[in-house]
Amino acid sequence: MNITKIQSSDLKSVKSIFSKLYIPRADSHKGNNGKALIIGGSALFHSASLWSAEIASHFVDMVHYSSTKENNEIFVNLKSLFHNGIVVRQEDVDAYVEEDDAILIGPGMVRGEDKEAVYARDLTRRLLQEYPNKKFVIDAGALQMIDVQWLKNLTQPPIITPHKGEFKRLFGIDISELSSDEIAHIVQQKAQEYSCIILLKSIQDYISDGKELYVVRGGNQGLTKGGSGDILAGLTVGLFTRSTALVSAISASYSIKTAADELYKEKGYWYNMSDIIQAIPKVFRNRLL
Repeated sequence: MNITKIQSSDLKSVKSIFSKLYIPRADSHKGNNGKALIIGGSALFHSASLWSAEIASHFVDMVHYSSTKENNEIFVNLKSLFHNGIVVRQEDVDAYVEEDDAILIGPGMVRGEDKEAVYARDLTRRLLQEYPNKKFVIDAGALQMIDVQWLKNLTQPPIITPHKGEFKRLFGIDISELSSDEIAHIVQQKAQEYSCIILLKSIQDYISDGKELYVVRGGNQGLTKGGSGDILAGLTVGLFTRSTALVSAISASYSIKTAADELYKEKGYWYNMSDIIQAIPKVFRNRLL
């Protein structure tokens, strides 16, 4: 198996990937540079999907955001909290699924048997069944509730972003004690079997579309804070609106790790999610322009 290794501190290792990223054209107008829909959040985890939406807003022309009715009080106030996109009503979600270029579903969603969890599972299943040709990024709460067989019904391969625990839940394989080469082989095998792009989040990320396999190294322990995965998912969907799935996943993984490297120089490990959101666009500026 051929493994391509990318190091966050080594621009040369990612140059060929970054060269394939979409860059807004000088003659483009509103809407040409991507529209993303973020579906997530709950009364318990209201910040997660907002972090996803904030980072996506740096990379697309428009972000639409939808949460749950149980999150109503916070939901009403989102228009004052989220300035860089449009909050849409739950009942209007389908219109934005049809309109937008890529959809992220899952950050901040809860699992279980309560109303929010049932809603999240039913919505995820319905959207995947009714819109098989749309670009989906499936993360966090949605990943913890889906039946992995649903992925096989999609005509447009989705990006899924599990950590090792979610990977075990999805595929029934505990990879926590396996070697790097063994993990790489399994990730590539499962990506091929389920016709998806897997971005396995770990100290080093494993990314595959079933044909190619990339290992992205770098970053630091500051990324263990809650919210870094939500930012990764939001960045991925933002890039996915106009770039290919594999290029989007690799670029997102590389960029958040590189942002962490840069923040370490200034703040050590003591940076937060807002710092990461502000640092990532600088990574792109320094490598694309």
